Amino acid sequence: MENFAAIDFETANGRRTSVCSVGVVVVRKGEIVDSLYRLIRPRPNFYSRFTTEIHGMTYADTADAPDFPEVWADIAPRIEGLPLVAHNSPFDEGCLRAVFELYGMSYPGYRFYCTLRASRQIFGKELPNHQLHTVSAQCGFDLRHHHHALADAEACARIALKIL
Repeated sequence: MENFAAIDFETANGRRTSVCSVGVVVVRKGEIVDSLYRLIRPRPNFYSRFTTEIHGMTYADTADAPDFPEVWADIAPRIEGLPLVAHNSPFDEGCLRAVFELYGMSYPGYRFYCTLRASRQIFGKELPNHQLHTVSAQCGFDLRHHHHALADAEACARIALKIL
């Protein structure tokens, strides 16, 4: 796969609509050509202790951030016509579908590919697990800021370039 956009969402709480940040890495002809990171005001707008422990973000980080539709208006033209790639794509696709529905936006039918599923098929029991940082290391990428949406999207892009 040479043309795609890797995407990663972080959420504020247990609800898929609570996306609080997004990272996108655009790959064309096998090269990273664009990347972006945006904070998003989550809905509902509260952070659980569990999610804050994972990614470190709190209410104060996104209190003045734009809502999802404003953020997506910037992202959509950059990824138009590209398949989306995510590590554990059912989570990220679920988030994307949920916020589209929440805001009454028409879902454009993005096609998702999953690097987690691909890793399980390709590496099997060769790896102790198929978590993003483990697979990244196997593919030669040092994921230094795990659970930062842009760092995770870049790791996913690097994995996809190796195994998809």
